[in-house]
Amino acid sequence: MVLPPGKKIYFLSDFHLGSPDQPSSLVREKKIVKFLDEIKSDAGIIFILGDLFDFWFEYKKVVPKGFVRILGKLAELTDSGIAIHFFVGNHDMWMNGYFEKELNIDVSHEPKEYEFDGKTFLIGHGDGLGPGDHRYKFMKKIFRNKLSQKLFGMLHPSTGIGMADYFSRKSRASAAKEEETFLGEEKEWLIIYAKEKLKEKHFDFFIFGHRHLPIVHQLDKNSVYINLGDWIHYDSYAVFENGKVSLKYYKP
Repeated sequence: MVLPPGKKIYFLSDFHLGSPDQPSSLVREKKIVKFLDEIKSDAGIIFILGDLFDFWFEYKKVVPKGFVRILGKLAELTDSGIAIHFFVGNHDMWMNGYFEKELNIDVSHEPKEYEFDGKTFLIGHGDGLGPGDHRYKFMKKIFRNKLSQKLFGMLHPSTGIGMADYFSRKSRASAAKEEETFLGEEKEWLIIYAKEKLKEKHFDFFIFGHRHLPIVHQLDKNSVYINLGDWIHYDSYAVFENGKVSLKYYKP
């Protein structure tokens, strides 16, 4: 795919709207909407790499309360012709057609390969990749199971969402310390994953979220790993233009 002249690709991840409470989440949501409004003039494609919400479940006829600003802005962008690709995260994996039908957004559940202007990309949220974390990988299989989703959907939304919010807060708290610092090439599981993928096939850029720490790491002479950080602490994002990906920070 070749980008039109003057157009860029934007990559964002981990908004966690809904966390830790409604007032602070609303401030964050308004900031993200302002950012999206500012980039719409030069955005050719926008990638959102998961955990847009701190929890999201698509009931058959119920939309979780809140988030009207971000959903409305995403609809406005796709209506204007900007392609948006969304990769489900571990906090919003239970998506089942709402984004595609209502917002015209392409939704992916696994990492995908792309080529833009002659550069190759492997893009995804990042959860469950690389070595270790077997407990989460086991739980992910359960969460992705259709029967599990059906049983959860039978709960009243107030009960189900209340339970999910509780476990989401516990998950975020347990991971907080690890997210604060770079662990080194030998311990960063997404870097290990990227290096293993390079043995199979070359990619110019590996771009992931999930880690919550902005990272740019040179894997070899021609390949770079980038983690997008989050919009809780960093307001970080990446931009592809002129054959390069740059990590940036939003300063309203």
